[in-house]
Amino acid sequence: MTPATGQQSPPSLEHADWLTNPAIQAVFAALADAGYSARAVGGAVRNALLGHEVADIDIATTAHPEDVLSVMAGKGLKAVPTGVAHGTVTVVTAHLPVEVTTLREDVETFGRHAKVAFTADWEADARRRDFTMNALYCNADGSLFDPLGGYEDLAAGRVRFIGSARERIREDYLRILRFFRFNATYGRGDYDRDGLTACVQEHAGLSQLSRERVRAELLRLLAAPRGLEAVETMLHWGLLVDVLGVAPQIGRLVRMISAERLAAAPASGILRLCALCIGTREDAERLAGRLRLSRREAGVLADCAWHELPGELTEGALAMRRLAYRFGRERVERQALVRLAASRSKEEETTMLETLAQTGTWQPPSLPFSGADVMALGVPSGPRIGTILASFESWWLAHDFPRDETLLAGKLRELAAAPDAEGRGT
Repeated sequence: MTPATGQQSPPSLEHADWLTNPAIQAVFAALADAGYSARAVGGAVRNALLGHEVADIDIATTAHPEDVLSVMAGKGLKAVPTGVAHGTVTVVTAHLPVEVTTLREDVETFGRHAKVAFTADWEADARRRDFTMNALYCNADGSLFDPLGGYEDLAAGRVRFIGSARERIREDYLRILRFFRFNATYGRGDYDRDGLTACVQEHAGLSQLSRERVRAELLRLLAAPRGLEAVETMLHWGLLVDVLGVAPQIGRLVRMISAERLAAAPASGILRLCALCIGTREDAERLAGRLRLSRREAGVLADCAWHELPGELTEGALAMRRLAYRFGRERVERQALVRLAASRSKEEETTMLETLAQTGTWQPPSLPFSGADVMALGVPSGPRIGTILASFESWWLAHDFPRDETLLAGKLRELAAAPDAEGRGT
């Protein structure tokens, strides 16, 4: 649900499931009973207003970390000092972990690691955040506190930095990528001019970021609803090559997004990255190293290199099932989706869609026999058992994984009885 524009005041979240959850209310009540103020803040409030899923809950409070620990212990709630130096305590509820952080204001800023002081000033806490839509607070009763006009920006789909965009970016250069990701996820219409200009002016700071942080932000950006537009905007202003280190293939990304829609597949940041940058396995290796991808992510890039996909993918559903049996269904489905995006004709596209549909619910079966079954037919232990099983497996795959037990047992007996190169049989 998108909030209506032109609304004079933010709506209440009094009926939000996460807010009314007894475990969350218990955290609010514990702090209130001790005389402290507390409000939910950030992504939970933003997403609730948009009707999106709420995954993480952050609560801001006037209580200092040691007070939070004491208060929670007094109410029988488990609290863990996960970031006391930064004002954060994690309260472990039956619902999910809740991060409770003391209100803060910046005393001195030097990049990402600013020197902060605890405060009781809610507006000062809001001013140190990145975007206005992330400076929305929600009381325990669902009423909102919006000190910086964040709801108006959220309702308009406008991603706007708080205060000076350049200052916010210099505090943490990851905010450049976050600006594009938030526009790709929550934005509507043109980008905020001041924010975009600041990102371009400060783009050299991207080189200071850890590769892991860049990777996480980039994959989320690519999978966002307006990810293509964000990528095109970054490319236009010279930021995208700074991040990727290679010339991106926008046309392939367009085709990948189209293939996801045709196949009703969920948006995949890693497959979109693959389409954008990966033509060969060598490309995959280089980019995986640059972005410090996980082993699994690096494997996906290598498996789905645009120019090195298995030829069998275009040979129909049986060939797909054989590949899925050998390499796993998820891997082959990813490759098939990229093959769909790379289709050279309408006929090939139709074939790939039909094949994906036929194999979509198919689970690769296990080989019906083992070495013990072969030995039970009188074949002595040794290399010949493996040879018989390999021959049986080849026949089984060629006949599309038959399940008739009589047929299968008969074929295994036939192979076991056949003489080998030295004339031995059962």
